[in-house]
Amino acid sequence: MSGKPWGGRFGSATDRRVEEFTESISFDRRLYAHDVRGSIAHAEMLAAVGLISSDECGQIIVALKDIEAEIDSGAFEFSIDKEDVHMHIESALIERLGDVGRKLHTGRSRNDQVATDLKLWTRDAIDAVVAKVMALQRAFVGLAERHRDLVLPGYTHMQRAQPVLAAHYALAYVEKLERDRSRLADCRRRLNVSPLGAAALAGTTLPIDRDLTAKALGFDGVASNSLDISSDRDFVLETVFALTLIAEHLGGWAEEWVLWSTQEFGILALPDAVCTGSSIMPQKKNPDVCELIRGKTARVIGSLTGLLVLVKGLPLAYNRDLQEDKSPLFDAVDTVSACLDLAVVVVSGAS
Repeated sequence: MSGKPWGGRFGSATDRRVEEFTESISFDRRLYAHDVRGSIAHAEMLAAVGLISSDECGQIIVALKDIEAEIDSGAFEFSIDKEDVHMHIESALIERLGDVGRKLHTGRSRNDQVATDLKLWTRDAIDAVVAKVMALQRAFVGLAERHRDLVLPGYTHMQRAQPVLAAHYALAYVEKLERDRSRLADCRRRLNVSPLGAAALAGTTLPIDRDLTAKALGFDGVASNSLDISSDRDFVLETVFALTLIAEHLGGWAEEWVLWSTQEFGILALPDAVCTGSSIMPQKKNPDVCELIRGKTARVIGSLTGLLVLVKGLPLAYNRDLQEDKSPLFDAVDTVSACLDLAVVVVSGAS
């Protein structure tokens, strides 16, 4: 037999090459804390409606928290045999609790489970990126305050046009970043709808309480259509689009400062901490961080492009293609987060 939770009709093991090709645990393990959180809310709901006992709920919650602690510490063993993070946690739960652990899957499919986990992760990622955007805004405001009376050349067509205050220049980026922050907040509002209860694609006949799990997980409400929510990845595309615009803004700013820090322009000096030198040309001070921020814009655009192509033409409801949505999302978040952190260092230390 296949030995898989879904293997009821199968009479032979899965080809090892298929397991290697279809696994997602190598990247979706990042969802483990959100999977545990969603599972705890689901267990509490099952107990509240009488589908499991309060004692069973307590056992499940304790075991889930133990599993999370093991993953936190690095003691948990991951294997491609179990495909994804959801199967790993469920299998570990069953190993500890037997049939009680199996009851957690009552009224829930991996389809609505993964959508829930991904929404919880994306929501937290948005909050973290917004905080970084605001930190960069504060850095630009600080630059404006330090040089409030300094006059700079303003450019159009890369030709000197009119004089502007350095403060006015710095605050232009505060405005761009404010639009970025607003876009992320708007995306967060739209994604904050619970998928739980959609099950595989058509809901469940069991008397679950969707509003209870939505409230426990901080969602504003529940999805209206199970077919739609099973396949919806708009929130992933919207998030990466907002991140792409942040990357574009950072790339344009970085290009300006690469030019402005040259001897030919001589407008500003970048902090040594974000520059490198040359082994054979000791006079050089290379603006590597700004160049990489400019270059990593391409990486984020690539993530967005890949996602747009991924969902093109997908039929309702869930399709395995959607396994490929996580890597570009994770990479876009990681890349933009790192760029924002270093942009703060560059802006705060520039003179």
